[in-house]
Amino acid sequence: MDQDVAVILPCYNEAATIAKVVADFRQYLPGARIYVFDNNSTDGTADIARAAGAQVRHVALQGKGNVIHRMFGDVDADVYVMVDGDDTYDASAAPSLIQTLLEDGLDMVVGCRVSDEVKAYRPGHRFGNVMLTGFAASIFGRAFRDMLSGYRIFSRRYVKSFPAHAERFETETELAVHALELRMPVAEVDTRYGSRPEGSVSKLNTYRDGFRILMTILKLFKLERPLAFFSICFATSLLASIILAVPIFETYMETGLVPRMPTALLCVALALLGFLFLVCGLILDTVTKGRLEAKRFAYLAVPAPSVSTRRL
Repeated sequence: MDQDVAVILPCYNEAATIAKVVADFRQYLPGARIYVFDNNSTDGTADIARAAGAQVRHVALQGKGNVIHRMFGDVDADVYVMVDGDDTYDASAAPSLIQTLLEDGLDMVVGCRVSDEVKAYRPGHRFGNVMLTGFAASIFGRAFRDMLSGYRIFSRRYVKSFPAHAERFETETELAVHALELRMPVAEVDTRYGSRPEGSVSKLNTYRDGFRILMTILKLFKLERPLAFFSICFATSLLASIILAVPIFETYMETGLVPRMPTALLCVALALLGFLFLVCGLILDTVTKGRLEAKRFAYLAVPAPSVSTRRL
């Protein structure tokens, strides 16, 4: 392959699988450099990965998002293959995924998980993925069916323009939203997804991490769509003010009195709060557009991926 390809593997206690994962990607991408970023493993993952031929880096800050932040900063390549080190993803699909990225001039290709194994893709995880992906699509636009997949191919310009704010498993959401915000060309390709081998344990907690991902979507909604977010807050406050004010107004029309002064003051406060939300949304919308332009310039500063790209 003419491109400089880097396989980057975020790992935490994957001693049971990491040697096979490194060997599989070495087989299907023989010219690629393979990096294992070990996140404070206690089971000898780093030593096993090094013995298998991978370049090992250590990341002290715990969490997958922190690992991705370090991987994207440390590794230079034309094409990046990021995959979990748990041996659930199909290494043989990597060449075709890379080819799709290059031939179509894409910035990200997501390996959309396809599996009939209940143990591989538990119903709770499947339902949570569909729900969270759908929720994010309703806010940022629909481009993904499997937003939380851990198998992705990136162009250099995607990696070098990614801000990497997330700290843990919510980083997949941030990866998707970054592409949607900059309207990058992306694609999903169905790939086989298998169950973890015996001795390998998932680090994902369905409820805890699902809640974190949901909160991340809401935070990104506020950050990237401030006018829409604060307009909802404005409408909610104003509606509450009107609902509380109706009976007070009716009493005033009948008697000329305002007997519930605290409620009347609350109505005024809610209305003022609503307009404050609206002003915040208008100001932050302008700030966000400026920040988005800066991200766009950083993205365009790197050449687009192409089959004709050659490593000199």
